[in-house]
Amino acid sequence: MHAYEQLDSSDIVQARVVSRHLKQALLVDLLERGVRCCPSALSQVLNGSKTAQGLILKNWMIPDTRVIQRRTDLMKAVQVYQRKGIGPVVTKADKMHCGYGVRLWDHMEMLYSFTAFSEDEYPFLLQPFLKDITDVRVIVAGDYIEAYLRENPDNFRKNISAGGSAVPYALDSVKKDMCLAIMHRARFPFAHIDLQVLPDGACYLSEIALNGGIQGAEISRKALDQKKQAVIDRLIRNPV
Repeated sequence: MHAYEQLDSSDIVQARVVSRHLKQALLVDLLERGVRCCPSALSQVLNGSKTAQGLILKNWMIPDTRVIQRRTDLMKAVQVYQRKGIGPVVTKADKMHCGYGVRLWDHMEMLYSFTAFSEDEYPFLLQPFLKDITDVRVIVAGDYIEAYLRENPDNFRKNISAGGSAVPYALDSVKKDMCLAIMHRARFPFAHIDLQVLPDGACYLSEIALNGGIQGAEISRKALDQKKQAVIDRLIRNPV
């Protein structure tokens, strides 16, 4: 940070801004000064926020996905979900990872009753609960694309770290193109993407990250990091 004030439009910040509380302010400041970020500022903001993903990438998510910022939003969602006959729902805490912030509720009134006692729960992402889904993790780094199915019979979150397992998954061209379109919209140079595939073949985005677990993947962490660095190096040499 000693050279921060000297940065200008001729500079590239080849690192993620890791400040917990000032990240967005720093990224906005860099953009206003014309400083280029790699990974992009947008990808860094989305990487750390479930609600920001729900706002920017909603078109790829489960229908009726909603960003709940305050009690008024939740009350409106209660009415809409009840009217549509949506029963169990899932909430995702904004900045919690590894499945720790993912919660299942039997119905909207239970969710509303709980959050009524705590303003600290906001903001969060709200989605209908899909029971019979196939959970797929996709890793994309340049030309390298790998996908695997995550299974956990004891936990609806499917986390391998919580006792789940994985098997390779054949990613068809439609899902591959979907992943690349999401990355393009979110300006992710590489990504770990979680997809939810329904029995009828419908596919939705669960979340996206610049980095994530690779338990179940064929590639090693070292090899993946090298591929990611190669992507960054190409972007710096050849700005898009």
